[in-house]
Amino acid sequence: QVQLVESGGGLVQAGGSLRLSCAVSGRSFTNGAMGWFRQAPGKERDFVAAIKCSDGSTNYADAVKSRFTISRDNAVNTVYLQMNSLKPEDTAVYYCAAGINSYSYIAEVAKRWSYWGQGSQVTVSS
Repeated sequence: QVQLVESGGGLVQAGGSLRLSCAVSGRSFTNGAMGWFRQAPGKERDFVAAIKCSDGSTNYADAVKSRFTISRDNAVNTVYLQMNSLKPEDTAVYYCAAGINSYSYIAEVAKRWSYWGQGSQVTVSS
């Protein structure tokens, strides 16, 4: 059974930083992709960032480029999202996602991803 477990969310002031982690168990995605989406109340689940696990290629939403960094550690089946210069509009539940196809990392639509975590709340105060 595949499980994705997020951690690291919380409350931070605008301009601050947080790092989210997503630990994967039940299957290796070394030849696939990992990603992060976010969903604010009353809004759709939006793409944030993704990484191709085999070579580290990355893809970012325009809203987070230069502020967020996605990385992975294949040895421990974990993906990270370092979030810097946080803004109140970054407030959302952040979801980790896994795709069995390596080119999932360019799929910015949630339905293209196969597995999901339970979500981690990130709140940025102004």
